[in-house]
Amino acid sequence: MHASIPGVVKELREIRLPDGELSPAVVIALEGEFTRTGRARTPVDWRTLSRGELLAKLEAGGVVGLDGVPAATRLRVSGRPEVLVVNGAESEPYLTCDERLMVEKAAEVLSGAAIAAAILGAGSVEVGIEANKPDALRVMAGAAVGCGCRVTALRPRYPQGEERLMVRALTGRRVPRGGRPEDAGAVVLNVGTLLAIHEAVVLDLPHIERVVTVAGEGVKRPANLKARLGTPVAALLEECGGLAGGRVIVGGAMRGFALDGLDTPLTKGMAGVLALSRRETRAASRTPCIGCGRCIAACPWGLRPVELYKWLEHGQLAEARSRGLGECTECGCCSYVCPARIPLLEGLASGRRRGAA
Repeated sequence: MHASIPGVVKELREIRLPDGELSPAVVIALEGEFTRTGRARTPVDWRTLSRGELLAKLEAGGVVGLDGVPAATRLRVSGRPEVLVVNGAESEPYLTCDERLMVEKAAEVLSGAAIAAAILGAGSVEVGIEANKPDALRVMAGAAVGCGCRVTALRPRYPQGEERLMVRALTGRRVPRGGRPEDAGAVVLNVGTLLAIHEAVVLDLPHIERVVTVAGEGVKRPANLKARLGTPVAALLEECGGLAGGRVIVGGAMRGFALDGLDTPLTKGMAGVLALSRRETRAASRTPCIGCGRCIAACPWGLRPVELYKWLEHGQLAEARSRGLGECTECGCCSYVCPARIPLLEGLASGRRRGAA
């Protein structure tokens, strides 16, 4: 553990975030040397702390989930959720960062789950892991013995990690249309968030780093890296042998954002940096819709994506909203299966943003 990292604020400037938005950022220039104390931190007995003290530790540590919502906010829910759902399914294809966390930090992840369950007053903890991750299933099941958590193997089909699907798969409860897991008596937290909860509460460590997957055919040495927040994408790629080519996308292959430059910083919600070849991106020109219905069959929410897209294309936002636009989670399944290469995801996402404005 680094005992100190001397540094000074170098400048305040605007940077472009993964979603393309500009944001003010503090640039810190490191000085001196990284040092290691060699001393282990004395763990805090979190069971002696009150609910308010636990939430205060999460706020002080800046613990934030993949969705950008502070963990303390997610855990301050009205009522008393009955179930804490631990999301161990990777949010996107290519990503393996959560799998590595479960294999290497299972005890810490479940410690974070116990803390979150105590804050919520939840009576049970359900852990969902895709069946194609046998090592994670084995290690997590072993760590869960005696701690009251149930580990379940789930069908490995995207978007299994979507929280409403996770609640249904693990509890049998259906989240109401337009609702949240809390409406079904559940709260869903990702394993990375739970690890950060453990570190903030038990070790008094701030949430200033995360594990990120660097992968794709354009990456010379794919790897999962533990990196400080703010690390430029260029530095992550360099650590993996440099960029061999391809289109650089941050986030995931289905819902990620293509980058124009590599100075974009690592953020708390960035699970992956992908360099995808033309073969992987399935690049092709758009052609007219042939009415095949594949987008309808692929939608996990039973929507008709191409119809929504056409309403939005003709400026009929109200009509699209009445047909279920608000139910779209922007998973990208419709765009992926479309043989005409219609940018359904981009169109629906843009419409949802207009509707929220």
